[in-house]
Amino acid sequence: MIKIVEVKDLDGLLPLITEQEYRPDLARFRSWYIYRGLSDVSFELFTSLERNCKDKMSDLEPAILKNFTKYAAREDPSIERSVWRQMILGQHHGLPTRLLDWAHSPLIGLHFAVTEADLDAMEDHDCAVWRIDITELHRMLPEKYRAVLRANKTSIFSVDMLNQVAPSPVEYDRDMGDSAMVVIEPPSIDPRIINQYSFFSVIPTAMSDIEGFLDRNTTNTVKYVIPRRLRWRIRDMLDQLNVSERIVYPGLDGLSRWIGRHYYVR
Repeated sequence: MIKIVEVKDLDGLLPLITEQEYRPDLARFRSWYIYRGLSDVSFELFTSLERNCKDKMSDLEPAILKNFTKYAAREDPSIERSVWRQMILGQHHGLPTRLLDWAHSPLIGLHFAVTEADLDAMEDHDCAVWRIDITELHRMLPEKYRAVLRANKTSIFSVDMLNQVAPSPVEYDRDMGDSAMVVIEPPSIDPRIINQYSFFSVIPTAMSDIEGFLDRNTTNTVKYVIPRRLRWRIRDMLDQLNVSERIVYPGLDGLSRWIGRHYYVR
């Protein structure tokens, strides 16, 4: 089930940012949680492909990827070798895909939750940070997927590993139905992916209700609800922690967003 945690003050953020578990076998603290920040608590978990193509997703996805690859191969010829590389590069540049963005860093999740394109709307609504458990999701995978994880002694898929077990979205959808999903760590194709500590969940097209799936099948999913009155306070705290547009979007675009917000007059 999905656990709802209402953050009352800054102290309420401590569980979110310090929830690593001790691993006796490593004598270290580790976490397999990943986070997704939403600037409005009413926003649902939807992929850009579903928002863009609605019930035509399955029909239109191949054409979207084919045309993207045809024109983008000049920038990165390697994408012709894997449909999953096509999706990741496309997602990175705003292409509608079945991928859902997550970050391994809770601070990055908080950044996206407490940042608005329209800063006048910062105090108009509450926001949220979602947390899911990679290992919990991967325990639901079909055996051939779990076998690949075991063979590679890991709990997370790479592009090559996913391509090995499901070279096409059609095969992936057939394997998953609406009862499982893979979480993938993308290759470091860009500083933005590195700085955001990016991960993607690969949503099967039959899974029309992501939140319903998480509610029915998981026990470690949490939705942290942050009240609007705390958004500017958390935003200012993150700036001091060096988590801002300047870091999340390396380059002049992120720098300009950061400076613009820094000098915004409430």
